[in-house]
Amino acid sequence: MSIHPTLPGLFEPVQTALPLDAQPATEKQIVYARTLAAKTGRPLPAALFRDRASLSAWIDRAKPKAQEGRFSAYPSAKQVQFAERIARLKRRQIPAECFKDKVMMSRWIDGNKPR
Repeated sequence: MSIHPTLPGLFEPVQTALPLDAQPATEKQIVYARTLAAKTGRPLPAALFRDRASLSAWIDRAKPKAQEGRFSAYPSAKQVQFAERIARLKRRQIPAECFKDKVMMSRWIDGNKPR
């Protein structure tokens, strides 16, 4: 016979609607999601605002896909401006091939960012 009372379910994990480590959506996510919903006409469930990851997944499905074309691999103007600013600060040259490939430009930026 046990002298300790048994309490069934006391140490079992509690089932909740969201995981315990879920974080609420950021204000920027909410604004962007509402803008996308208005542009595309897709419904935006209010429950998505409670979980950052699920709202991010909804945004990824709703946002327009990047256009494929002749210049789709080129870096954006903002990316080039940022790289040029870093190059001026660090007194370095940006390799010419970076201006033709956005992935290479991104890697150059990541490797040369001021800390």
